[in-house]
Amino acid sequence: MKFSPLKLDNQICHRLYMASNGIVRTYREALLALDLTYPQYVVMMALWEKEGISIHELLEKTAIDGGAMTQILKKMTDKQLVEIIKDDQDKRKRLIKLQQAGHELQQRAVDIPAQIRCKFPSISEQEATQLITLLDKLNNDLISQ
Repeated sequence: MKFSPLKLDNQICHRLYMASNGIVRTYREALLALDLTYPQYVVMMALWEKEGISIHELLEKTAIDGGAMTQILKKMTDKQLVEIIKDDQDKRKRLIKLQQAGHELQQRAVDIPAQIRCKFPSISEQEATQLITLLDKLNNDLISQ
């Protein structure tokens, strides 16, 4: 091929695209029982780590687009998983708090990471750690541009 830089097999981005789609499909099956989409699950994991955070902090933690986050939070509020409250110190700021159903969901979700990890039997724990490191580097490079 005259233009080998354009050959699909030479593209990191396409491999990341395929992996991302595959992982989301894999999570879809596991999250069905929780009635969550993958982006909702990401938000829940962030809130299980630290609840009562601002929408701005949640956007930074999850790297989810602001417009998408609005829709995600609306659906999660409708499901009574979270509530959006005004900050006592700054009335302009909105905080996200877990409702009882959101807290209870954490216990039901505890096995999901292991279920997903089982889907990658050819990747060792060391390789998984290396992959996380490489993806963090890639994401940091993309953010800093």
